[in-house]
Amino acid sequence: MGVLDDEPVAAISAVRYGSRFGFMGFYMVKPAYRGQGYGMAMWKAAISRLQGRVIGLDGVVAQQANYQRSGFELAHHNMRFEGVVVHEQSTATNDEVTVVHLTEIESSDIFAYDRQCFPESRCEFLRKWITQPGTIALGAMKQQQLVGYGVARPCQVGWKIGPLFADSLEVAEKIHAALKLCMPEGAPYFLDISDSNPDALALVEQQGLHKVFDTARMYLGPAPEIDHRRIFGITSFELG
Repeated sequence: MGVLDDEPVAAISAVRYGSRFGFMGFYMVKPAYRGQGYGMAMWKAAISRLQGRVIGLDGVVAQQANYQRSGFELAHHNMRFEGVVVHEQSTATNDEVTVVHLTEIESSDIFAYDRQCFPESRCEFLRKWITQPGTIALGAMKQQQLVGYGVARPCQVGWKIGPLFADSLEVAEKIHAALKLCMPEGAPYFLDISDSNPDALALVEQQGLHKVFDTARMYLGPAPEIDHRRIFGITSFELG
């Protein structure tokens, strides 16, 4: 937090994951204090904290050119979609896949699956993320193997699904439908997807969701090697 004369005027987050990756978000300066160098001071402090790591962020359109000047390069675009919760059963026909609460699944299996979709292991983060108050956390099992999982949490406005990771569009649709059944009918909800996975675009089109805004996933350093085909919902624009 950036404080001037006891007043908070700016903020940024710089989260370390493992030993090689970091993610930046929550980069804000109060309008009255912009253009005076306070944002840059916050930026330099965050970069210093993550020195020596590949750093990711989701850049809003207005700031993407600034991030490029700092050495960040575009990897792909992410998009936020909005819908309304309707209680309906999944149309997925694969009866071999069952959806259960994540509490019924070994933590080590959840962490191993997540690692395929995220640049570093984030066990402590996930333990807290999936047990937030009011959170719904479900996993998809096939022949005693985890083939996907999803988390929905209440927000100031409606609900947010993230992450939503799955082996296929059919599995993602099944988890998505199960999460909606656990949320209040009629509530707005949001899902952030990447254009690096065409099946994620197919999911939001199938569900009739509409796009709210775009961001650019950018990295300082080489883009991490993760399985984009399994990413149907990003955990968080702010935390990666």
